[in-house]
Amino acid sequence: MLAAIAAMAATLAGAADTAFANPKMVVDVRTGRVIAHQEAFRKWYPASLTKLMTAYVTFKALKSGRLTLETPVVMSKKATEQPPSKMFFKPGSKLTLDSAMKILLVKSANDMAVAVAETVGGSTEQFVAMMNAEAARLGMNSTHYINPHGLPGKGQYTTARDLAIIALQLRREFPEYFGYFSLEGITTGAKEYPNYNMLIGRFDGADGMKTGFICASGFNQVASATRNGRSVISVVLGSDSLAGRTDESAELLQQGLTSTTLGEPLATLAPYGPDRDEVVDVSAEICNPAAAKVRSEGRDDAGRMVLHSPYIKEMDRPPQYSFAGLIPGSEPPAPNKKGKGELANVPVPIPRPAL
Repeated sequence: MLAAIAAMAATLAGAADTAFANPKMVVDVRTGRVIAHQEAFRKWYPASLTKLMTAYVTFKALKSGRLTLETPVVMSKKATEQPPSKMFFKPGSKLTLDSAMKILLVKSANDMAVAVAETVGGSTEQFVAMMNAEAARLGMNSTHYINPHGLPGKGQYTTARDLAIIALQLRREFPEYFGYFSLEGITTGAKEYPNYNMLIGRFDGADGMKTGFICASGFNQVASATRNGRSVISVVLGSDSLAGRTDESAELLQQGLTSTTLGEPLATLAPYGPDRDEVVDVSAEICNPAAAKVRSEGRDDAGRMVLHSPYIKEMDRPPQYSFAGLIPGSEPPAPNKKGKGELANVPVPIPRPAL
């Protein structure tokens, strides 16, 4: 498939009659030039890739000095009511902005996205307005946000091209915070959470970014890698599985890191493709029993996902976990109700959608 992408990169602008394929892109970080692209202007539900902009707005507030990494983030009732993936911290619990960002970008917790938004923007609504203002300023012309976490809704959409723009800006503007994207895992002190980005520690040079999944968008990933002084960013939208998005991302990153030719600048890439006003919904293809069965069978006898890219190696050591827990003593006591005890500071493990 990568060979097809490379061959098509120069002709996709006129590919209105080409059969639909999931959007992909790989871009050189230093020059901002596109190495390969496919359906880059298809509108897509961003899922948790939304949190890239949540991070961007937060990093901007940090860099300005308006907030610090020690700024307390308080879990509001609204935050704790968000659907999973979430941490299940109680209302009133506090953690530092540093810990909140680790949870946001590694665990991809939706309750944490709202808590961070309220801390940075004063309210979720004001923060979303800040997100949309930044998207417009950066030239993300086919992106709009309605929330800071990426759960689906009318008016929440993006494109592979726009995701490449925000990823480039994160790398260029905030190198001091880019380490949040490359964490192998986090620990609250009670539970450990490995990064959903399966390239970290397994692909030579992988240094971060973000994953996301909802039925409507499929399995998505923005990935970054640096090798021999060269950095590239890849975008994969609408893959059919966790393993699939990992394999596709690895292939694109490898192509980007080894390519000797660069295409046109990302900023001037001309829009192409049919039905660019419609937001693609792949729920029927992704969340059905037959697709789930195929994904479940793509595992070995130990239950591990089978990755097929030759550029991904098995991680030969346990992940390194960075602390991202509550401020000691900040969690409100559990109600003293007879027969209804609660575990203190133990996030309830809710699985992501069935594979």
